[in-house]
Amino acid sequence: MFEDFRLERVDVGDVTLRVRHGGTGPPVVLLHGHPRTHTTWHRVAPQLARRHFVVTPDLRGYGESTLPPDAPGHAQSSKRAMAQDVVALMSHLGHDRFAVAGHDRGSLVAFRTAMDHPEAVTHLVVMDGLPVIEHLERTDATFARAWWHWWFLGQTDKPAERVINADPDAWYRTPGPEDLGPGNHADLWRALRDPAVVHGMCEDYRAGLGIDRDHDAADRSAGRQVTCPTLLIESARDDLDIHGDPQAIWAPWVASTLRHSVVDSGHHQAEQAPDEVATILLDFLAP
Repeated sequence: MFEDFRLERVDVGDVTLRVRHGGTGPPVVLLHGHPRTHTTWHRVAPQLARRHFVVTPDLRGYGESTLPPDAPGHAQSSKRAMAQDVVALMSHLGHDRFAVAGHDRGSLVAFRTAMDHPEAVTHLVVMDGLPVIEHLERTDATFARAWWHWWFLGQTDKPAERVINADPDAWYRTPGPEDLGPGNHADLWRALRDPAVVHGMCEDYRAGLGIDRDHDAADRSAGRQVTCPTLLIESARDDLDIHGDPQAIWAPWVASTLRHSVVDSGHHQAEQAPDEVATILLDFLAP
């Protein structure tokens, strides 16, 4: 995987991120979702690296990136904290302006990076994600039944970690190495069998139900919007439209024109439709 990419561990303040980077050209950061690691991008990143400097970190608490001790309100796992990690990482690599693309939970981090650091983000790509407040304000029986893991992983009185760590192989069901790629599959399963990573992922969801919602609410109340060019990539065989048209839900958050593409895949776009994703990203990021 990631031929000609460099693997590093970078101290960005209160965490150390595992990151791969390679290629030359305008910088772009690729952020994975739950429960993946940065290796989910192994079929996309090399294609982008022909025209871009591509950076693929593990989010804090995921993969082999670290997580600080738990803080009040799960602030250590807020998307604001993760966004600050992205900015610090890119500064370390010599870039104060960059594009950012995120999938699933990574889309929340990408969105928060663009909201909190508009001077840094040149382009925003969100893949199968909405602002967390939009999900939570639309929660009904249909959403709770289909996305029940949000509430399970977000529990604190009866933490999910004990259930998951008792038998992670039964809890997480993923495609095999022939579909994910042997290296990506092995990296993912190393992470899923690590109790520290399971805790980090649960804390991500706990932050999502509280402090992340508060940050979105404050932005909306203040009238803040994403100011850079923005692209929504939706999977044809997923359920991001569970609340209605995702493009219409995103539109009030974006000051400029919102572009929208649909890829022929299930939820994990970078693994299931890497060529299509790479083509869409290259087109959107073109000067």
